[in-house]
Amino acid sequence: SARASLRRRLQLWTITKLRSSRLWPAGMPDKQTDTARLGQALGAEIIVFFATGVDSLYQLRPWLPAFKQLNQTHRVSLVFRDSRAAGLVRAESGLDCVTLARYGQLDEILSLSSVKLALYVNHDPINFECLRFTSLTHIYVGHGDSDKGVSVSNQVKAYDYCFLAGQAAIDRTASSVMAYDAVARSVLIGQPQLDAPAVSGRPDAQRKTVLYAPTWEGSQPSVSYGSVLRQGKTIVQALRTEYRVIYRPHPLNGVVDGDYGQADAELRTLVDRVDTEVPLVQSFADADLLITDVSAVTLNWLPSKKPLLVTTPQAPVPPSALMKALPLLDAGADVAAVVRQHL
Repeated sequence: SARASLRRRLQLWTITKLRSSRLWPAGMPDKQTDTARLGQALGAEIIVFFATGVDSLYQLRPWLPAFKQLNQTHRVSLVFRDSRAAGLVRAESGLDCVTLARYGQLDEILSLSSVKLALYVNHDPINFECLRFTSLTHIYVGHGDSDKGVSVSNQVKAYDYCFLAGQAAIDRTASSVMAYDAVARSVLIGQPQLDAPAVSGRPDAQRKTVLYAPTWEGSQPSVSYGSVLRQGKTIVQALRTEYRVIYRPHPLNGVVDGDYGQADAELRTLVDRVDTEVPLVQSFADADLLITDVSAVTLNWLPSKKPLLVTTPQAPVPPSALMKALPLLDAGADVAAVVRQHL
């Protein structure tokens, strides 16, 4: 009926307005299509498919220098579902970024293009909209190597190859994924996303600095490695009189658990510095010791050769030689005494 048609048009108009407003959540792709790009070929050989929102850009940003270098010899375009994320990456990297809201738009633009390779930095289920194209080689590069349970997913079977950091990553995949030839389907590339220029630390003349860089609460109980709600306040309060404490919150804190988000907000008021805009390499350079959870931050810190403590995880961790070798910080430990022992 005319009334139903009008109601539907009003609904679509309202949704469109909301998607382009500040009220639209950062974690929800706004699907604001670059309509001027429709019906045109991508001038690229390689695409990076990133279907998540602004709050997940921490997964993509470390790769941008490598993608810029790759773009010098093989044209790279980044395909988004969120125009805000595309705009930020375009401004930061100068790379070609296009926002496509629907699968049909991706189908059309790829049919007109000469793209040969698709790269993925996470296991978002929407990746499968791009994975269906048999004309492309599909490669998972991830966004950091860690002993988290989610670092290994049965989704690896969908990619033609996985580019992994090292032998431990192959061993982890081989032992966890059934009916999958991890050796044949994996290529070791190290961690080129960490090849950032060295930066100088900014020490405190009076106190040594402890960096607390925990992970988020996790999307499900089996990977809830985050310590913010469980240990965060205890850690910070035990250290702040003797040490300068830098807190580097995870971008996804509180996305699943509101209590975790409240604990994160409180920690920000208790520390000497909150690193939300500072690059990870600067946070590392400024610290004398790192306290973190089971996460990629652990492996990234190792080249610094500075002391490291990992909070004892509540969730099960797959067998790991690294976790066996690292000192753990138990929930009931005397935090200041443990830190003093390692500094």
